[in-house]
Amino acid sequence: MPPTSDRYGQPQHRRRPPRPAPSESRPRSVPIPLHTSVRRTALLLTAAAVALTASACSPCSNTHDSTTATRHRTTQPTPAAEPALAKHEALAQIARYSKSNNKANAAGDTKLLDTIEDGPLYAMSSADFKEEATLPRSDREPYRPWSYDLDATDVYIPRVKPGQQCWFGVKPGQQCWFAAVTRSGSKKQYARMLVLAENTKAKRWEMVAAVDIDDPEQLPGITLDKDGYATAVHASSTTLAAPVGVLRTAIADNFATGGEKTGKKVFTTTEASRRQIKVHDQTTRKFGTRGTTRFESADTQFPDAYALKTASGALVIFSHTHTQHDAVTAPGLQIVPDKIDRAWLNAPAPAFTYTFTCSDVAAVPAMPKPSSLLGYGCRRTDAKPTGPDFSL
Repeated sequence: MPPTSDRYGQPQHRRRPPRPAPSESRPRSVPIPLHTSVRRTALLLTAAAVALTASACSPCSNTHDSTTATRHRTTQPTPAAEPALAKHEALAQIARYSKSNNKANAAGDTKLLDTIEDGPLYAMSSADFKEEATLPRSDREPYRPWSYDLDATDVYIPRVKPGQQCWFGVKPGQQCWFAAVTRSGSKKQYARMLVLAENTKAKRWEMVAAVDIDDPEQLPGITLDKDGYATAVHASSTTLAAPVGVLRTAIADNFATGGEKTGKKVFTTTEASRRQIKVHDQTTRKFGTRGTTRFESADTQFPDAYALKTASGALVIFSHTHTQHDAVTAPGLQIVPDKIDRAWLNAPAPAFTYTFTCSDVAAVPAMPKPSSLLGYGCRRTDAKPTGPDFSL
């Protein structure tokens, strides 16, 4: 009993259908950019150092012709928070990523890919490579080189707090990272959210997230200082209406129940949240009476989250993990893996469990009102046969 195909990130799907015109090239391992009116940042490196000195001469008496210097303490200005890199350096890192990604994709080279990607994006891209390698050559998509349009890319670089050391991943200190919104299409109608983080151990910048934005008009304006730099916000802060843990729980509920428990309470209705609920509605019914599908939240494989201050709260980019358990409802039935499944599964079985790694973007207000899920992307990153539960 082969499972039906689903276009929204289920086991048979490797990537969202492309939205640009067929003639437009695009990255294959990351999502596709849309139009937004976010102001281009003009980042200026500034540095100011003022040496303050003061002295006073005591009055001279008739009996003393010498002068005595009175020392005055001076207060040194607190070092200003500085960005980890300048705008032109951020754009150069995006260009470097595009060039190396082309080479890695053309050769299916995961080692090269590992030098430019990390976190959820690397997990998803590696899964794409693994699935494609098992397909007959006639079924493989021809690879087309691509590059981001740097003239249509806005970068948002947070400042690093004075005295803080940059770390990569969830460690004490402050992680150095920056975000970008890049656009493509004949009218720059597609937008993609990018996040690059500094791997201080390897001394390089790596792409950790790339998510299509469904409606670029919903992107909130990022708050910029007078020099054009952004402000990082702690994604777990209780000053936000929905800290990142609440966002993950709500997204898992969209898949698991169609949003009936927390999903529809945490998120207002957007195209992205509708798609997740549609996955639940369609996939849980795909086998009819002969099988069942159950979605569940899983431990987050990549807990790092990135948030930028906006006028109303924060724009949060994060990852979540969920599983999908497909099973037959009676002995004697089996699920037959599709050809794209053979990277993970090589024989029919009565039940399979798939693991999905996903990246998400949400606009979160500071006041207690619903957040907006602006985009998400998922890849299957594992699958294995498991036992069915005929009591369900």
